[in-house]
Amino acid sequence: MNMRAAVLAFCCALIIVSTSFANDQGSIEWSKVDSILGRAPTISGDVHRYGFPRSDLKVTLDGVSIAPALALGGWVAFKPDHDGAMAMGDLVLLEAEINPVMSKLIEGGLEVTAIHNHLLRAVPATFYLHVGGHGDPIKMASTLHDALAESKTPLAAPTASVSTLDLDTTRIDEIIGAKGHSNGGVYQIGVARRDDITMDGKVISPPGPMGVATGINFQPTGDGKAAITGDFVLTSDEVNSVVKALRSNGIEVTAIHSHMLGEQPRLFFLHFWANDDAIRLAQGLRTALNATKLSTH
Repeated sequence: MNMRAAVLAFCCALIIVSTSFANDQGSIEWSKVDSILGRAPTISGDVHRYGFPRSDLKVTLDGVSIAPALALGGWVAFKPDHDGAMAMGDLVLLEAEINPVMSKLIEGGLEVTAIHNHLLRAVPATFYLHVGGHGDPIKMASTLHDALAESKTPLAAPTASVSTLDLDTTRIDEIIGAKGHSNGGVYQIGVARRDDITMDGKVISPPGPMGVATGINFQPTGDGKAAITGDFVLTSDEVNSVVKALRSNGIEVTAIHSHMLGEQPRLFFLHFWANDDAIRLAQGLRTALNATKLSTH
């Protein structure tokens, strides 16, 4: 085969592969996934993310009534893949709900990738079950629906709420170095890493909707104060630098653990909590961010 024929053959093969991938992307019947899960997704790039806030729970921590968007926002996201879709998610559960939900997930072929706390001293205590999977998104959505039905997670679509935030969000954005948004009375900021995160050789993108960007949440508690929580997405060499930065700024470290299996580089998720002057806490969080490979540098 001469050089021209070889190049032509390569280009044809590339077109076939690209067309096949594009067809895979477009073949997902998202309306069926929406119907099974009972809600419309938030769409970012090619990712469809569905929220399952535990609005049924009345959780308090150190006298603060926790808004669902602060620390009780379960979710699942689907990203088109060559064999259907990649699914990742985080379900918020009470202790008695963990095993019934897990049984349904396993029965339906989904993976349980982590179970743990995010908060300390919360009443009632809440746990977070992380889930992953690959395959037919309609089948995975059905499994997730059946699993959530084993809990008291509201299966009806959440109603949108508009709340005024008593926070200097402009100043908070300046300090953190990223633009946030209001969600259910909580100011939420996502900060992506500078390095790509991959799963099975595929880049997990966009990182925020897929749960691999640092999440920072502020819930106003009056007089310029805010309760803060969320999680830093870290490599092993960053963990203790962030621990020290947070602790030296009056911010509790409440959990350090994995959320996924098989990601590269290996990631650790560090959760935090404080209730104090919002600007002072933002500055403490910025100090911790400076110890990481995040895109706000």
